[in-house]
Amino acid sequence: MFIDSAKIKISAGNGGDGAVAFHREKYVASGGPDGGDGGRGGDVIFEVDDNLSTLSDFRYHRKYQAENGENGRGKRCNGRAGADLVIRVPRGTLLRDGRTGRLVADLSSDGRTVVAKGGRGGWGNARFATPTRQAPRFAKPGARGESMELQLELKLLADVGLVGYPNVGKSTLVSVISEAKPQIANYPFTTLTPVLGVVRLEEGRSFVVADIPGLVEGASGGAGLGHQFLRHVERCRLLVHIVDVSGSEGRDPENDFRVINSELKKFNPELSARPMLVAGNKCDLAPEGRVAQFRAFVERQGYEFFPLTAAIRQGVDPLVRRIGSLLATLPPVRRFEPEPLPGGADKAAAEEKVSVARRDGKFVVTGERLLQTLRPIDLQDPDSFGYFQRVLVQAGVIDALRRAGIREGDTVELYGFEFEYRE
Repeated sequence: MFIDSAKIKISAGNGGDGAVAFHREKYVASGGPDGGDGGRGGDVIFEVDDNLSTLSDFRYHRKYQAENGENGRGKRCNGRAGADLVIRVPRGTLLRDGRTGRLVADLSSDGRTVVAKGGRGGWGNARFATPTRQAPRFAKPGARGESMELQLELKLLADVGLVGYPNVGKSTLVSVISEAKPQIANYPFTTLTPVLGVVRLEEGRSFVVADIPGLVEGASGGAGLGHQFLRHVERCRLLVHIVDVSGSEGRDPENDFRVINSELKKFNPELSARPMLVAGNKCDLAPEGRVAQFRAFVERQGYEFFPLTAAIRQGVDPLVRRIGSLLATLPPVRRFEPEPLPGGADKAAAEEKVSVARRDGKFVVTGERLLQTLRPIDLQDPDSFGYFQRVLVQAGVIDALRRAGIREGDTVELYGFEFEYRE
């Protein structure tokens, strides 16, 4: 089964917590703090695998979690870093944010792409020792790894896309100009999945052609099968519109041409400006004068016309040569550029943001990074309490409270901690 879209959830590993430990050894008095740092969480990495051609592996396996970092230990032993998770996808896969639709990455090139970064490991209490704070009883927790829902969308990498109504001869043409062997039969919707074929030219040149399953009127809105595969046309450098000039299916060739071009434009207006050649197939079955009439119609639209009978390879070579010469002048296969976060927002800056709200006579403070930092604080310990006060200043909590209009003696609530504000 050909699957070209899927939705998954990925989570990078959380960083390990720093350890609170003290050196204990016979004959060594006051050994001091020796808690080690936590390990880094594993990243979620996507890698192109040319042995894959569909996204069917993601149909049932939808959640992916990288390994968490280990917690630090005593004797200044740092925790082990979590293993990265490598997810392999077909070449040409687009990754979009499942919530906003933002393009995260276009996996069309070799190499690996880090999509979700693992959390940093927390510092052990040995890191917080100073001449005036010789026995810190607190450590930093590990940061949480990034997580997100992703919409995977496969857009085939092909130089040439064959478009047209069902049963006009697209699969036949692919079979005679390349080594591809698509299913061919005399009924509509024989081709149920896109078919790629490599066409070899002289002097070692070649190009990739894609047989896009038949479009029908209304395909851009969901009719027929073609709407499932219109996305694969978007990367093509050149389109070849194949029309049954014989009218063997009871349709008018000129109307077929108008309908398919209209569906392409509705799906993506850029496609209407894409270079296009028109091939009139089944010329051997066309009534006398029909081919000349259709040629005149096509050329009035500003397109080049090539009459052919693909089943016996008649007229195929001139079309292939013209495709090769045009491709030599066109830009390479389109790659999509990742989109920045909306409004240029930076994820790290968003996590650092501190919010203050008035609620039930209290000033309620919230902040993602603040929650992580304050989680291990023990307010009964003087050193921890001193660290807590410094965090409030460094994280901008005090400035935010002042901007919110706090006064001496007002109550502040911070994730379960309550204290009176004092200047």
